Amino acid sequence: MILITSLTLPPVGGVACVGERNAQANEETESECSLFVERFAQKFDLVIADELGYISFDKQGSELLFTHLSLRAGRKSTIITTNLSFDGWNGIFSDPVVTTAMTDRLTHKSYIVNMN
Repeated sequence: MILITSLTLPPVGGVACVGERNAQANEETESECSLFVERFAQKFDLVIADELGYISFDKQGSELLFTHLSLRAGRKSTIITTNLSFDGWNGIFSDPVVTTAMTDRLTHKSYIVNMN
C-alpha cells in the first residue's frame, strides 16, 4: 500500500520533543530539540517513509513521528509505503492512541494506492 498525502489540518500548537534525555536535561535542551523537529518538518517539500512497519517504534519514536507529521500537515507532502494494512499498524507503534491519531491525520485528504 502506498499512502500519498498532502494534509490540510490545522498546525499543532506546541511541539512535543521526545527522545532520549538524561536526568539533567533542562529547558534550553528541550527548546533546541523542539526547534530541530520544527525545522526538519518544514525543510523538505516531500518526505518519503519507505517500508513503514519493517521495524517497530517505541513510544517515544511513535510520538516523534506523530509530531513530525502534524507539523507537516497542510503544508508539505508525505509518501508512506508499507506492506501492512492500517489494522496492522497497532503492531508497529506501541501506543494505540497515537496510532489512531496518526492514521486519522494521514488519511485525511490523502490518496491511498493499494498495490496487491
